[in-house]
This record gives sequence, structure tokens and C-alpha cells, in this order.
Amino acid sequence: MSTKPRSVEALTDIFGMRFLVRASLDVPLEGGIAADHFRVRRAIPTFVHLLDRGARVIILTHVGRDPENSTESLVSLLAKHIPVRYVPAVTGDEVYGAVAHMKEGTALLLENLRRDPRETANDPEFARELASYGDFYVNDAFAVSHREHASIVGIPKFLPSFAGIVFMEELNELTKVVAPASPSLFVLGGAKYETKEPLIEEYSKTYTRTFIGGALANDFLKGKGYEVGTSVVSPVDLTGNELLTRENLKLPIDVVVEKGGTTRTAAVDEVAKDEKIVDVGLASLEMIEPYIAEAETILWNGPLGYYEGGFDAATKRCADLIASSSAYSVVGGGDTVAAIESMGLQDKFGFLSTAGGAMLEFLEKRTLPGIEALPKES
Repeated sequence: MSTKPRSVEALTDIFGMRFLVRASLDVPLEGGIAADHFRVRRAIPTFVHLLDRGARVIILTHVGRDPENSTESLVSLLAKHIPVRYVPAVTGDEVYGAVAHMKEGTALLLENLRRDPRETANDPEFARELASYGDFYVNDAFAVSHREHASIVGIPKFLPSFAGIVFMEELNELTKVVAPASPSLFVLGGAKYETKEPLIEEYSKTYTRTFIGGALANDFLKGKGYEVGTSVVSPVDLTGNELLTRENLKLPIDVVVEKGGTTRTAAVDEVAKDEKIVDVGLASLEMIEPYIAEAETILWNGPLGYYEGGFDAATKRCADLIASSSAYSVVGGGDTVAAIESMGLQDKFGFLSTAGGAMLEFLEKRTLPGIEALPKES
């Protein structure tokens, strides 16, 4: 028996049926307005598959960290691709009325799921109420399927359930890089060593080489006895850690440091106590360029510098190098994908994942709560 979920693509005779689709439309908000985004465009194929066959689609999603954020501004983005109407509620008579009057081949977008605290609490009655709107459930939100929320693991208990097109693509593509073709390169940036330690531990064994960037590199440099000044570090001490002795685990040899609004590039042993490391230096990218050039598989998650602060030179240089390589490349993390899109390089990569934390958890555990909640192929 297969371990993969049933795919919604197997359904074709669905005219008039109501589908609850949990989508991943958590896009950046600029002044409360949703920005046109990779995640919106990626979500469209599942909607189109259903709507073109006359189904009625009720879209469930959240947006932003603040529960008060509204999904209303998503409508104009979705309306470029599908016939959709906004309902300013998650539950209640207004939703029931809107669902009852839906026409075949149209969609409704409900309000931010997280406005109801029962969503994140995985309340079974909330899941039951959401399920009552539909005949079938589709999880197309791989990016949040590491969360045990009502819309992810609760609804499948009450409805026949399937994986969406994006969900299946994420699952299939990430499965490929669990056992990479060699030679291989794993590039890991971002922060929070404590959440990524198991991944570093395992994949620095599985992959031919691993390069650590971002704030994670600060933890390693500090563990090796280098001065990291006022840089962002995790609450860990890697002094004496066995990872520091692995020859195939590579760290930056130079970094960009900032002090009082002024930046300079320094060797890793030249950082002053009052300086902050904000990016990987370009000499470090030259160091890993041959690894990228020879790789058959490249897995990359997380920016190499303080991306949200505008320090994106190393991340963009890394993107250029990988885009020019012949490797099969899988990239995840919002900032990393945003950098690639800003450069117009998205078609030069094997797969761009919409998942951040879910990608990392899947790579570590090979499954997610959202995967386990769905029935498997027979």
C-alpha cells in the first residue's frame, strides 16, 4: 500500500460538489494590502482543476501573524485567475448562506481562519463546523502542514479528504532530496540553531558537503573561538561540538560586518567586539563555487545574510551560482525564494518550495501531521 496521500487530481466527476480547500495564501502584507506573491500563483492549479469541472470551492486560509489581518485583499489577486467572492466570516449564518447560494464553477474565500482561536487550538467542534460546508476536503497547504490546527488535521476526520496539486508537488520534490544524487551540496542559512541542529547533524552526513551561512554561521564561528561581536547568536555553546570537526561542513571564511551604519568585509578572525556580522563575504562564495559547479543535487534553505535588513549580496550571489549550475536544485524559505524571484531566476531552479518550517520538519522527520491526517492511495 502506498504511503502517499490520495491526490485531488484523481477526481474528475465532481460537478456541483462542494470542496473545502485549505490553501497556503499567507502572503506579505504591505499596509494591510496583500502583495502579489509566489504563493498565490502556486495555489491556482488546484482551484482551476476543481472549478473547470464545475465544483464549488470554499477557500480556507490564514494570512500574517496577527489574527486581525484580513483575507479580503487576497480577493483581487485571486480574481485575476478564478471567479471568487469574499465572505467576511469564518463560521456562522453568513457563511452558510453564501455556500448555499454558490454557483457551479465558482469560489468563496472565507475570512482569516486564525480570527477564531479554535483554529490553532485544533478544536474538534470548530473542525466539524468547517467540514459542514463541504462534501470533500483538500489540503493544499503543505507550508503549514507541520501545524496540528483544525483546518489541517481536524477536518479530515469528518470528510473524504485529498491532497492538492501543490501539496503533492512539495511532497514529491522534497522526497527527492532526502537521498540526493552525489556529489551533493546542502546550503543552510537563517537562524535558530536549536531548531535546525537535527537537520545539520543528519544532512552533513547525507550530503557530500554542507555550507552554513546566515546567523547559524555565527554560532559555529563562536564555537570555534572566533570573535562574533554583537552578532545574532543562538542560546547554545558549540565549543567542542563534534560538528565543528567535520571536514565536509564548511563555514564562511569572510563576513560583512556593520558598525554605526558603516560596513566592511573582514576575514572571520578580524571581527571586532563592537561589530555585527550581517552577511557572508564574497570570498566565501568563491570558496563554494566549485562545490556548486560539480554538484548533482543542491538543497538550499534560508538566506545567507540579514536579508530583511537589506544585506542580500551573498544570497543573490549564491542564487546566481546555483541558477548557472546543472544541478537539480531545491530551494525553500520565504526570503530565499523572494531573492530568487526578484532576480527573475525562478525558472532556473529545479523546485522552489513554498514551505519554510514545514520543509525543514519534513526533511528531518520524512512526514508531517498534515500528511498523516490524509488517507493514503490504495
